[in-house]
Amino acid sequence: MREIVLDTETTGLDPLAGHRVVELGCIELINTVATGKTFQAYFNPEMIMPTGAQDIHGLTDEFLADKPLFAERLEEFLAFIGDAQLVIHNAQFDIGFLNAELERAGWPKLTNAYVDTVSMARRRFPGQRASLDALCERFSIDNSSRTKHGALLDSELLAEVYLELSGGRQRDLGLAPEMASMAGSGGGLAANSRPVRPPRPHMPSAAELAAHAAFLTQLSDPLWLSA
Repeated sequence: MREIVLDTETTGLDPLAGHRVVELGCIELINTVATGKTFQAYFNPEMIMPTGAQDIHGLTDEFLADKPLFAERLEEFLAFIGDAQLVIHNAQFDIGFLNAELERAGWPKLTNAYVDTVSMARRRFPGQRASLDALCERFSIDNSSRTKHGALLDSELLAEVYLELSGGRQRDLGLAPEMASMAGSGGGLAANSRPVRPPRPHMPSAAELAAHAAFLTQLSDPLWLSA
């Protein structure tokens, strides 16, 4: 199962008010395991960065001035995610911004299925904090390098949180590295090369039915006739 863990950084909270995406980070998972394939990009938002947003992610007008527009890397982003299921923390926020950027560029909205890890966390831990930092603390995931929000770093942390929310390392009983090593070295269970035997018939043959009938005639006063 291919999934894409995704996060955005923006100039504000409302795409309908004209706020834009300034960073996009994606990580590919296969069966909840990171493959090492990523997509990350910064974008020129064509607007002045509000102080509040800059305090969160640290991206300045000067840093973003020479970065491409979102539309310039749009096809590359869509090719990377393909039809994979998306894994997003507070999905409506990120999807709303991405769809606004797609609409601005004349593209249709995203149709990918998605998993909202905030909803997952609230179902599993009702009444508890569901922020990314809180979940990293709960699952003992090191987020000490997260002094500012960053789309790719947050996606990496979210991938670990998602694994834990999905059942964690208990899912494969910790055998995944060993199995991967065996597979890489040609070990593991070898395919059975013996020919497949057809199933044995279980219906009695005509000769067996005749022999059974002959045997029954030798019984006197059988129990099934006295019932």
